[in-house]
Amino acid sequence: MPLRPDTFALTALLAVLIGLGPMSTDMYLPSLPDIGRLLGATTAQVQMTLSAFLAGFAVGQIFYGPISDKYGRKPVLVGALLLYGIGTAVCAAATSIEMLTAARFLQALGAGGPIVVARAMVRDLYEGRRAARELAVMGTIMSVVPALAPIAGGVLHVTFGWRSTFFAALAFGLGSLALVLFSLPETLKQRSPAPISPIGILRTFGQIIANRTFLANTAIFAAGYSGLFSFISASSFVLQGVYGLDPVAAGAAFASCVIGFVSGSLGGTRLVMRKGEGWTIRAGVSLLALGGLSMAAALTVGHLGPAGILVPMAIYTCGFGLTMPQALAGAMKPFPDKAGAASSLAGFIQMASGATTGILVGHGLGNSAWPLAIAVNATALIALTVFLISGSARRSPGT
Repeated sequence: MPLRPDTFALTALLAVLIGLGPMSTDMYLPSLPDIGRLLGATTAQVQMTLSAFLAGFAVGQIFYGPISDKYGRKPVLVGALLLYGIGTAVCAAATSIEMLTAARFLQALGAGGPIVVARAMVRDLYEGRRAARELAVMGTIMSVVPALAPIAGGVLHVTFGWRSTFFAALAFGLGSLALVLFSLPETLKQRSPAPISPIGILRTFGQIIANRTFLANTAIFAAGYSGLFSFISASSFVLQGVYGLDPVAAGAAFASCVIGFVSGSLGGTRLVMRKGEGWTIRAGVSLLALGGLSMAAALTVGHLGPAGILVPMAIYTCGFGLTMPQALAGAMKPFPDKAGAASSLAGFIQMASGATTGILVGHGLGNSAWPLAIAVNATALIALTVFLISGSARRSPGT
């Protein structure tokens, strides 16, 4: 039986769908050093499996939104999850780093659908602060996935080897497909008349990106995500290579940073209803900057071990948990009739920014955590600066 809108069960299902992408990224993080050793790959080549996933995630999101605006949310989700399953199976069977990188791109093409469509469904059902609160609640529920995935991945890796993490991801994807088929309602009320063609999609995206409200809000959460992805892509190499943690301990240490995100998301659900989107984003970008500065200070002092990375990153992720739902809701607010396309474009910008930053950090990694700290500080500064100079643009739905 399809779930009814405005129920916790539907919110939880949408959160599960959004969690598919983070789970696909985080579960195999403890395996990255061993993947490089077993497949004869360098650190930069192994890191490319992360950036390839993010690139595929970005490319896939370009198409899912407009197609779901035209043909409905549910059939697009089914197709995306099937593609995800195929890509994940190829990842599990990969015999070279090149094959794994290509398969990760294919896996991500499928994983991009659920996050775009789930966000668009929120816009279908809710508006304003209510939409921001729904996204924050979904983020809080979803954060269980990145909290548990690295720990589960570490245990699976130690017990069965790195391929087992992809078999687990495949099972998660198939379970999500079953939930979509039997429990998810169709939320699209009016289908878009815009033609599904490269020219039609580009024209729609052109209208969206010309909107100042969309640009300002998207820039803020894309910058915040770039710093987070810098940590995601570098954490295994820094925690294991620089600080000597084993795969299980590294996974647990990574999961500890999710506490910050959960705190930010939970706080955001209350703050946005009491103080509004602007005040909540202000608090979030301030914590982003504080986290970045704290990490740089900890590395300068030295001798703090993994805590010098993990505690500042928990502050940063708390800020991101406050910032992202509000900024994302603000970016989609001007487009009730193009929610899918707006979600697609915002997701593309977010993932492309993260992939670019991740590649730069991957090439800079060595025997120091400083490349990570520099990336986190730079992205926090960008988010804070955009917030400070874009007040009228963020609040106005006009162009």
